[in-house]
Amino acid sequence: MPEKPVHIAQISDLHIKPPGSLAYGRVDTAASLSRCVAALNAFAPRPDLVVISGDLADTPTAGEYQHLQRLLAPLELPFVSIPGNHDSRELMREALPQAYAFPSGPLDQHLAIGGLDLLLLDSSVPGQPHGELEPSTLQWLDATLASAPERPALVFLHHPPFRAGIWHMDRQNLLNAGELAAIVRRHSRVQRIATGHIHRATLTTFAGVATTICPAPNHAVDLDLAQLREPSFKVEPPAFHLHSWYPGEGFGSVVTHQVPIGEFDGPHPFFGKDGKLL
Repeated sequence: MPEKPVHIAQISDLHIKPPGSLAYGRVDTAASLSRCVAALNAFAPRPDLVVISGDLADTPTAGEYQHLQRLLAPLELPFVSIPGNHDSRELMREALPQAYAFPSGPLDQHLAIGGLDLLLLDSSVPGQPHGELEPSTLQWLDATLASAPERPALVFLHHPPFRAGIWHMDRQNLLNAGELAAIVRRHSRVQRIATGHIHRATLTTFAGVATTICPAPNHAVDLDLAQLREPSFKVEPPAFHLHSWYPGEGFGSVVTHQVPIGEFDGPHPFFGKDGKLL
């Protein structure tokens, strides 16, 4: 039987606060996540998995993760998660028990879905805003990629391994990106690297691989490429990413779509019943 496409929805940077609290005194991140969950449940074709790529909580506290659990309960799709700089490894491990690669320390994960492998890397540094992959994570990634060289793989982590041009965020990106790049270049089966942290859709190449930043369901970091303002955010249209892998020659192909969250006019037909363009 031929392999089927695999659809992976990615959401990121939820920043859930205690019930009734607003992020930065303005953003209702809980309501934003609820709208996102509804959009994921309604999307067709149904994604095979949802990856939450960090900053699930905001402070973080056990109460925030409990609130997160309640908000995610209506999600009808399986999901996995990795921490961001706003998260606590210990609290996440307790609130969201998953098939982590290590009994303590980094919350790395390896999942196989159909003909596709997913490698989730914990780039968080406890108590710090920047990202760094620990030696154990780098060794595990290298060994795991080497274990099945014929299977395509997607790699997820929170911190982008490249400069996005937003000055105050670039200080917080993945500091040991060169070590990640060396591993990626050794393993041609890596077909996409997907990150979060900056709250806005971004695309570049890293170590020869297409690399994305996922938009957020709530607010976006201000696109201040000219360094004109203090660190700021904007409430822009929310969205999530859909990474679709299609089997084919070699490692197949991966297409990433940005999917807006909300109700929009349409869909409307291009052609009338007579087959003519309207």
